[in-house]
Amino acid sequence: MELKYPLGPFEKYDKNPILASQGEGWEAKDLFNPTAVVREGRVHLIYRAEDRAGEGEWHGTSRIGLAVSHDGIDFERHPEPILSPTEPYELPGGCEDPRVSRIGDTYYMTYTAFDGESARLCLATSTDLLEWEKHGVLFPEWTGGAGKIWSKSGAILEEPVGGRYVMYFGDTSIWVAYSGDLISWTPVAEPVLSPSPDPTAFDSVLVEPGPRPLLTGDGILLIYNAARRMGGGLRYSAGQVLLDREDPTRVLRRTREPFFEPETPDEISGQVDDVVFVEGLVEYCEALYLYYGMADSRIGVATCRLKGRTSDGGR
Repeated sequence: MELKYPLGPFEKYDKNPILASQGEGWEAKDLFNPTAVVREGRVHLIYRAEDRAGEGEWHGTSRIGLAVSHDGIDFERHPEPILSPTEPYELPGGCEDPRVSRIGDTYYMTYTAFDGESARLCLATSTDLLEWEKHGVLFPEWTGGAGKIWSKSGAILEEPVGGRYVMYFGDTSIWVAYSGDLISWTPVAEPVLSPSPDPTAFDSVLVEPGPRPLLTGDGILLIYNAARRMGGGLRYSAGQVLLDREDPTRVLRRTREPFFEPETPDEISGQVDDVVFVEGLVEYCEALYLYYGMADSRIGVATCRLKGRTSDGGR
């Protein structure tokens, strides 16, 4: 059964969160915004963890951690971070919000480096999910209308389109970038998707890529995170957009309502209130597993059963 737009419905796991902060070290403060891949029949969750360094905007430095599961729910954590801040542009904020795509035998991780002033989208590669080679900042001069150096949230399509690879990125609007080698990327100046002009819409303040996009028979399916203004703050939920598989800049359809939104106490109250932030999606054991950050503090999962599908435990 081929995946179709829109995906869902997704049912949240009734025992969420599945992962939260622990100890006094690099995972002491908050765990959130996970990506996911299936490797050797197991779900590998790659997530952002904050310590209590007292530095950065949120008084912590971020690192990227890894946890592995045989069922997509119960995870065993790798004891050390798999990616830590080492460069000046990564400190004091750290390495944030990973997204991973597998192309051939290589995993491509985009992540955000934050130096306390500017966010910069970066790239790292690995063949085993444990040892990563950093390739630096992807768009050194990109501002995206922010008035300063600012780029985030890169989601790479695993299949080439017209001989080029496609990445959606950005955290106010969504832009597209192209690459021939998956290392050097060229962005397109005009956004592909912008916030809704309707101030009451769930995506009226910002739109931002979620998990890696999927190439379907209908087109390129991208789950996106979104926010609207509610009272004195923002409410983050998620929508879906379908783009032309021949022209990845052309929007075909866009959800009018969120398919995923904050509802539970762990999603409503935390480091940042009223947030579900989706970054991980895998096909596993006849279901889609959607992994997300809960109020920028914990990690949850929701599932969508794929009826009649024969699964080999792969992605």
